[in-house]
This record gives sequence, structure tokens and C-alpha cells, in this order.
Amino acid sequence: MRRSRKDGDSVDEERDSRRRRIVDSPSSPAEEPLVPYNDDEDDERRVLDHSGGAEEVGRRVETEEEDDDDDNDDDPYGRGSILDKSNRQVEVRRDCPYLDTVNRQVLDFDFERFCSVSLSNLNVYACLVCGKYYQGRGKKSHAYTHSLEAGHHVYINLRTEKVYCLPDGYEINDPSLDDIRYVLNPRFSREQVEQLDKNKQWSRALDGSDYLPGMVGLNNIQKTDFVNVTIQSLMRVTPLRNFFLIPENYQHCRSQLVHRFGELTRKIWHARNFKGQVSPHEFLQAVMKASKKRFRIGVQSEPVEFMSWLLNTLHADLRISKKSSSIIHKCFQGELEVVKETQNKAISERKEGGGEHNGALKIMDGATENNNIGTETYRMPFLMLGLDLPEPPLFKDVMEKNIIPQVPLFNILKKFDGETVTTTVRPPARMRYRVTRLPQYLIVRMSRFTKNNFFREKNPTLVNFPVKNLELKDYIPLPAPTKENEKLRSKYDLIANIVHDGKPDEGFYRVFVQRKSEELWYEMQDLHVSETLPQMVALSEAYMQIYEQQQ
Repeated sequence: MRRSRKDGDSVDEERDSRRRRIVDSPSSPAEEPLVPYNDDEDDERRVLDHSGGAEEVGRRVETEEEDDDDDNDDDPYGRGSILDKSNRQVEVRRDCPYLDTVNRQVLDFDFERFCSVSLSNLNVYACLVCGKYYQGRGKKSHAYTHSLEAGHHVYINLRTEKVYCLPDGYEINDPSLDDIRYVLNPRFSREQVEQLDKNKQWSRALDGSDYLPGMVGLNNIQKTDFVNVTIQSLMRVTPLRNFFLIPENYQHCRSQLVHRFGELTRKIWHARNFKGQVSPHEFLQAVMKASKKRFRIGVQSEPVEFMSWLLNTLHADLRISKKSSSIIHKCFQGELEVVKETQNKAISERKEGGGEHNGALKIMDGATENNNIGTETYRMPFLMLGLDLPEPPLFKDVMEKNIIPQVPLFNILKKFDGETVTTTVRPPARMRYRVTRLPQYLIVRMSRFTKNNFFREKNPTLVNFPVKNLELKDYIPLPAPTKENEKLRSKYDLIANIVHDGKPDEGFYRVFVQRKSEELWYEMQDLHVSETLPQMVALSEAYMQIYEQQQ
């Protein structure tokens, strides 16, 4: 409620005179004493004067955020202080008596950056002694109160990465804290990114355990293994990984999903982590919001559906215009020629009425009609190829055991030879597919799960596939290169293989991935990471695979 001029006359005059003194006769930084930075003082006065309740408190928090934005890292006067736009100074010191209380063992920056008291995400600081998050650093803030009650004095702003000592209020500028900043926000130079696939060195976590950068486990928060295997597979796609390791590549994008995916990528490949695993908590929150809770924590989903949604959403968020491409399409997009044959109802009705009595070939709108069948041919881009598995046997053998059928990958690839007919039920049609352009990274999925009116079934058929040198041109016809000197690249190597174990509704997912620097294979299931033999990769129930084109 606004106080009247009559009631607040003396207060307003005093405030106006103080403002005139600041504007008319600004004191030089050398003459002004260094005072602790109190970013709540003016806003508390506004709350008391106006009695604005929750709305004014929210406004005060935003002002704190703006005050932090006004902090200038440069020290133009060389006085050991920082002068912000409000003529308030923050002392910068190298020596802090509380630096030895910093406990790196408890620091975890993987979770959502909310104040543990107010649950606000504005102006949040992490206590470097106990690891908890608190809001603000003014005299009435939660971080200030915590510093007095618990005796914890060192705090880092989670957005600006500046470190402060509370309740004294000065900023700490000490190189020994740089490792914390690198864990909070991992950084990569372009030279480091280019050397990632050549690095064979192990890193050591604070607990003494060793881990390989890029081969760290992901925490399964609750039935999120379908997300973990998808992320681990995409981390093997070199151009995609390199793109997201450099935030400048997507700084124009406002999508939280894009930035959270980039943060997760940098944490997985960071060589100076405090622990040997990463929690994808913030990324999952962005997924839940972007997918409108189609994918959420605690509900199992299929990696195929999540992979398809994630790639399409990232592409839509990254592209600058509707016609522009993105790193997603550059890596995964190929093209199919589709021939669709459908029963022409109009012709059938005319024939029954005697209107047309021969099966002459007729061309209408780029399609052909012959013997009541309409044929339509068109080109269709794809990010993933779906392969159909043969039906498993219904009966047991003489030993009273079910035979686990096996099928070569080349047999189910015939779906894309341009001659094999695939029948669809809704709408009823006969489809023929032919690959007209191969992507740099080929994603294939096996249709293992089918749903009927009563339950969900899983096809246990094993697929026999080569780990290296998959030559596609031997099994499906491919188009000739467009340029004269260009070579047809149709040979692929497997880099990721997602498998499903157990019953359809109770099973779990794991993934086999290749480490390029040593050409070794690793099995990854949530936090579990272990080296395995290439022969073991082909003995599992393959569900989704990523192949890399040989250059």
C-alpha cells in the first residue's frame, strides 16, 4: 500500500536529499571506506515502507540477482575493491582464513540449483563447507543466516562462479578454488576437444577411484535406465559430442533442453571431476518439461521412443530457420525412396457400377493406377531405420525347450532393397523401401516389443551382426555417387549397441559402447562400467544400434 505524501514527508525528503548527495558529489573510490556488500538493505527498506507482502519479496530477490549482475570483475582503480553501479563496493581479498574449511568431498553440482530453504532458483549460492544451496548473501538472506548459525563461511555463486566469505561479505580471489569452478562448469578448448579420442589417460576421483573421461556411469534416479543408455550411445557420435562440448556453438539457442544436454556432455567428458559418476538430474527435469511429462522419472519408457523424440526436439530447437539444418541432421539424416501401393476405392466403385471395365494404366498427380491399385512414389528423410524380426516359434523342440531363433542382420536389412514388400494394416497398403542416401551415422532398431489387447510381448530372436566392416552395398542397392571422383561410402563400424534383458515390463536396459582411443568395448549399465570382449557384444538381444560410416 502506497504511503501518502503527508504521512511519509520526512522519509521522502531524507531519501531525496541522499540521492542528490550521491548524484551531485560522487566520492572517489579512494576516499570512500570499504564496506561489506549488503544487497538486501535498500530492498528491505522498500518492503517495510510499502508492506507489499510476497510480491515485494519476490521483487527484492530479483534485485539481488541484478546486483550480482552489476558486479564488475575488472578493478579499474587498482584499489583492491569492486565498484558497482550503485556506488557500493565489494572488497576483493586473496587471503581468507576459512579456505581450509572447504570440503570438496561433499560438493555435488549435478542437482537442480534451488535454495534448500526457499526453493527459489534466483541468486543461489552453494556452501563450500557442507554443499547445501542457499539464496542471497545479504543480511536477511538464507546464506547469511546459515553462515552465522553453522559457522560456514565460504560460498560460491552458482551462476557467476564468484566466491564470497560470509558474513564479512568480501569476495575471495584465490587460484586454489579454480578446480571447483571447473567442476561447476566444465570447460573445453577446441584443441582439447580434438584430442579427446586420442587420450588414453585415466582420471582419479577424490575418493581414490579411477575413471575414464567419457566412460563414467550415470545415476539411475528411478527407472531412468532408458535415458542413460540413450545418452551413453549418443556420446560416441564424435561430431555431436564435439558440437555440445563448446557452448558457443549453441549460445543463440534459448532451449533449456539444449543447454542441459550440453552441460551433461561436458560433465561426462570432463577429466577433473570430483567423483567418477554423473547424475543426469537437471537434464531429466528439462526432458520432463520439454516433453510435457511424456518421459518422466519413475515411469519406464523405451529408448527408441526417447531417442526419436530427443533427436527431433534438439533439431527443432537448434535450427535458426525452418529450412536450415542442424548438427542432428548432419549426423543422422538419410533418405528413403518409398513406393506405396493402395487399393483404389473410387475405381472399385466405378467398376462395380460399370463405369470402367479395363485395367488400363493411368497417371494422376504423380501416381499411377493399375488394376484397382494406386501407386505413389516419394522421397522421405529418416533419422532411424526400423528392422522387423521374424516371428519366434510357437512350439517346443523334442528336448522340451524353446528354441531361441537367430537371424542374420542382412536378412532383415532386405526390407530396404526396393523389392521386398512390407504390408501395413492401418491404412492397408503395400510398401517398398529403398535407401537413396546414407547418413554418416546409421541408427537401426529391432522391433522386439509388440502390444495386443491383453499384454505386451517380447521377441527373443537373436540378431547376428558384424562389429566391424558392415558392407551395406552387398545386401541393398545403393545410389551411385553424385560426383565423379566421389567414393561410395557404404562400410560401417558399430559404435553403440543397446540391449534389453528380462521380461517386457520388468526388464532393464544396458549398452555396449566403444572407446575409440584404444578400440576397446565397455559394458555400461547405469553406474556399472566394465570392459568387455567384442565377442560378447554380438551375443546379446540387440535392441538399437548406432553404426559409424568409415571415411
